[in-house]
Amino acid sequence: MTAEVDIYQDLKMRLISNGFEHGAKLRAEDLRKEYKCSASSVREALFRLAAVGLADFQEQRGFRVPQRAPQKLTELTHVRILLEAEGTALSIQNGGVDWEARLTAAHHKLSHIERRIRDKDDPSDLIDIWFAAEKEFHETLISACGSETLKQMHGRVYAQFRQQLMVADRRFEFISMNIEHHANILEAALSGDPKLTQQKIHDHLKRHLTGETLDA
Repeated sequence: MTAEVDIYQDLKMRLISNGFEHGAKLRAEDLRKEYKCSASSVREALFRLAAVGLADFQEQRGFRVPQRAPQKLTELTHVRILLEAEGTALSIQNGGVDWEARLTAAHHKLSHIERRIRDKDDPSDLIDIWFAAEKEFHETLISACGSETLKQMHGRVYAQFRQQLMVADRRFEFISMNIEHHANILEAALSGDPKLTQQKIHDHLKRHLTGETLDA
């Protein structure tokens, strides 16, 4: 991979996992020194991140991390439910045994991590692992939908959704509920019932539809 791709991917992960505070200025010169690269490489990465909604850009003011916004979280949640519900229904229709096996494996990993988090007084060492496993499970749900456009749109919305919650989610006050919800989604998907699975996805995400979970 090129240096530009490395910088883009690293900054993207930091932007959705609390590597920068909401509203923080993303100074190209500081990042250039940190990554030991050219200023143009950093700016290219920042413009790409702005294009997918993970950084804000204003002329003469540069780049900043988006602020937390209840209305934005509400909108992202609504769109995520729509995309994930449709993508999962299509995956149930098209995926077959291979998809079911991959989904079961992704859930097994996620469930193990979430139970470890639930049982630890300080789960901070599991945060990055949980982020990756949670993303893998929800991506696997829609992975057999047959639409690259849907998957790309879901990926963009999911990243912005996760960025909005990158502070609140680290408290893991929802973890017991998450364990139950993810198990319910898996069970419904493996039963081959699209409508039930869509309902379980909605049940899992609906707490974010008010935007109030930003301050939970």
